[in-house]
Amino acid sequence: MVGMTIKLTKKTHACVRLEKDGQTLVIDPGGFSEEDAALGADVILVTHEHFDHFDENRLRAGMEANPAAEIWTLRSVAEQLSAAFPGRVHTVGHGDTFEAAGFGVQVHGELHAVIHPDLPQITNVGYLVDGSVFHPGDAFTVPDQPVETLMLPVHAPWNKISEVIDYVREVRPQRAIDIHDVLLKDLARGVYDTHIGNLGGAGHTRLMPGDATDL
Repeated sequence: MVGMTIKLTKKTHACVRLEKDGQTLVIDPGGFSEEDAALGADVILVTHEHFDHFDENRLRAGMEANPAAEIWTLRSVAEQLSAAFPGRVHTVGHGDTFEAAGFGVQVHGELHAVIHPDLPQITNVGYLVDGSVFHPGDAFTVPDQPVETLMLPVHAPWNKISEVIDYVREVRPQRAIDIHDVLLKDLARGVYDTHIGNLGGAGHTRLMPGDATDL
């Protein structure tokens, strides 16, 4: 039911866990995330095929632990999983909307951010959950509606701090919470925190893996 309090738990790197009314939704349990990142999930969303967002073993563990669990993702990932879990893997793209385990989800975005012009640009989608929490995957996608909580890809091979700050300014969320941060040393986090907090124009929060907050 949209509008209820959501408990958000930060997992390592780009993975987050959302819980509401006894149901659990997990986004991007990738290769840098905990091995049990998808366990207990009723719904699993995957933004794109890169290993730090999509790890087949972690997804299989979650799907096998809960025979009712289902995955929503783009075609490049769905094609790798559909045979193993017939009827439980759903392909989505930009503009799609669906409801799963009581969560309302809207799909935004089409392409991964450019890493380098010499590398092919793969597909990537972001997910707006309950009209509140937006996880963009590896892109600076701006949904066409207000966002309360932006999961902010703070450090990646495809971005720099000025772009991260401008992304927060463009989305204009109530709060931004860091994701995509495993490559960023703790020693340097204060630099990022200061710039994003001072210049982003939104509340900025950093959660350690395992930390949770109510939204």
